[in-house]
Amino acid sequence: MTAEAALGAASTMAIIGAGQAGAEVATLLRQSRFEGRILLFGDEPYLPYQRPPLSKAYLSGEIGADALIYKAAVAYEKADVELRLGQRVSEIDRAAKRILLDGGEPVAYDRLVLATGGRARQLAVPGAELRNIFYLRNIADVQALQPELLSGRRLVIIGAGYVGLEVAAVAIKRRLAVTVLEAMPRVLARVTAPELSAFYERFHREAGVEIRTGVSVAGFAPTQDGARVSEVLSGEGDAIAADLVLVGIGLVANTELAERAGLVVDGGIVVDDQSRTSDPEIYAIGDCAIHANHGFLRRKIRVESVPNALEQARAAAASIMGKPCAPAAAPWFWSDQYDLKLQMVGLSDGYEKVVIRGAQESASFIAFYLKDGTIIAADAVNRPGDFMAAKRLVGERMSIAAESLADENISLKTLMATGAR
Repeated sequence: MTAEAALGAASTMAIIGAGQAGAEVATLLRQSRFEGRILLFGDEPYLPYQRPPLSKAYLSGEIGADALIYKAAVAYEKADVELRLGQRVSEIDRAAKRILLDGGEPVAYDRLVLATGGRARQLAVPGAELRNIFYLRNIADVQALQPELLSGRRLVIIGAGYVGLEVAAVAIKRRLAVTVLEAMPRVLARVTAPELSAFYERFHREAGVEIRTGVSVAGFAPTQDGARVSEVLSGEGDAIAADLVLVGIGLVANTELAERAGLVVDGGIVVDDQSRTSDPEIYAIGDCAIHANHGFLRRKIRVESVPNALEQARAAAASIMGKPCAPAAAPWFWSDQYDLKLQMVGLSDGYEKVVIRGAQESASFIAFYLKDGTIIAADAVNRPGDFMAAKRLVGERMSIAAESLADENISLKTLMATGAR
């Protein structure tokens, strides 16, 4: 009996996590002619929405909450997906094949998809509980932060990753005094080369952001009434005045449900190339999942990106329906800061050489990362056309001479036609 035949009209598919990944797998299953019941559970009261704009267009007020919605309500109605929004799943009973809800009746399942995502990593230092310390992961976080972004206020951002620098760009436009503290020696140190870090650091400084690298945070000093932060205390002995603080130091995968259910967890819920966990009837997708052996990167990794989450959703839907899964593609990401669009493909760790095509002074260039002569990653700044070419160069693991990559007189299209694979 095939997997598709085993899942008939009486079957129940439960999906825990109503983000983009959860929404995608729900509607894909129906498009793939799954005939059973589909239930989509989400902690938040909102329709599944896009998270990347939270620290960009939504925080700045350029778009409203409606523009964040991933699929309109009618899409779930047409797909006959039962939305259980604002309902928290507390436990998975694998033996009985049911999930337990906070304040609700247990729900039986035949197959289960975990799309539980992640949460903002907390900063555990004295004073971290003070009222004007913010994190940014969901709509409620942004709604709490937005009214505080008033002209003239002093905002201290802890962490110079994507979120921290995106919020810095928004806050500068709102005329706040912004200081960014980063523990690493440079901004974006975990994701890009020193050349890109220097470019972004210089751009932010010129916009008015004060950036301090190599700085640790030891705690927060309160105001006289003890309710709010007045200073950020560094491990180096400095005190940085603050009217509000944003902490952006990464994400923690939400794996607790999986751990309590006895699934294999190792920095994320371990899945294979079909998004299956150690229980063949339970799948995990998105930020909560870690590939046991990523098909493109060929190693164990957890990738925090929307394209990756959607790719895993497609793999899970195909596997559940007994269909072949497409091979994993090169992961890609993006970040918007001021008028700069940074688009990244591949992972640059372990690179041996960086080749810059274009002029950084013009704020339009692309950096290629080479290892053993092969292009393993690329970072494009305001070069959408080059980025599309770079996705293919990285995806096909092409080997092209560094001097040719840097020479703008030779088109990337020509290089792709002649490059070694």
